[in-house]
Amino acid sequence: MTATPDLGTRTPQLASPDLLRSVFRRHAAGVAVITARGDAGPVGFTATSLTSVSAEPPLLSFGISTTASSWPAISGTEHVGVHILGDHQQELAATFAKSGADRFGAPTDWREGPEGVPVLDDVLAWLVCRVVARVPAGDHRIVLAEVVLGDPAGPGRPLLYHQGRFNGLRD
Repeated sequence: MTATPDLGTRTPQLASPDLLRSVFRRHAAGVAVITARGDAGPVGFTATSLTSVSAEPPLLSFGISTTASSWPAISGTEHVGVHILGDHQQELAATFAKSGADRFGAPTDWREGPEGVPVLDDVLAWLVCRVVARVPAGDHRIVLAEVVLGDPAGPGRPLLYHQGRFNGLRD
């Protein structure tokens, strides 16, 4: 006999986009910015869906909506930049999350890196990766990318996203 959990006065909700969003707002996630070179210049977006996939070969994944302004560039590029943000970069995370923002204008500090990928300055760590697959997943694509090179030694502590806000890690 299976025990029924005591839900008290709460009533479970049926699956929906709102339920998924509500649950994942409670999940603290590291904050990354994904960048690429687009036809009209650099593109980028804030991502909390970054995942290490494999050590051998070194693979990672991230999700992107097919309606995102960065999707056209990401859908055709061979290389992307992956940047792990520090807790001192809440404004940068917000800029790359905001639709229509001038993401690469002042005060964003960046340079053209290997393979022409935009590399952000002063991040905790960055990687340049070769895209190996784009997997359909509902209204998103899961991008699989193989690490080419990077720098893991930037200053600071990680930036987290929780309950719809950017936060620093507390002791």
